Amino acid sequence: MNLSLQPITAANRKEALTLKTALGQETYVESVEQCLKEADASSCWRPVAIYDDGLLIGFAMYGFFPEYLPSGRVWMDRLLIDQRYQHKGYGKEAMRLLIDRLQTEYHCRRIYLSIIPGNTPAASLYTHYGFRFNGEKDIHGEHVMVLECI
Repeated sequence: MNLSLQPITAANRKEALTLKTALGQETYVESVEQCLKEADASSCWRPVAIYDDGLLIGFAMYGFFPEYLPSGRVWMDRLLIDQRYQHKGYGKEAMRLLIDRLQTEYHCRRIYLSIIPGNTPAASLYTHYGFRFNGEKDIHGEHVMVLECI
């Protein structure tokens, strides 16, 4: 496994739009199309393609939001591993890469994400990497988790 994160560009956008969740997961994460529309509308978002040795296997989106006072918040907002590549360890490796990327890019003390209640597999993945529920809910009613970075 040799994962890398690459920005979504005109060259890989069409291919990224082919990524799909497994049946029954549609309510847990927005489609790549929805994510890219949000990214097009706000420069805060950074959409990235997840590759394994050149093979597109997933998508993620993160960003910095200065409106959260006093110092803004770094959000890892989306992580999608295509249905064809789930249950192969890609989610865990992608999480590790994303956490490293966010710490390097933003020099952040905390990373935030939100999760729809009932998404037990994602909650398990996030807690494996040290994310904890902080008691907040986001504007969509999702539960907020935070990773305290060292």
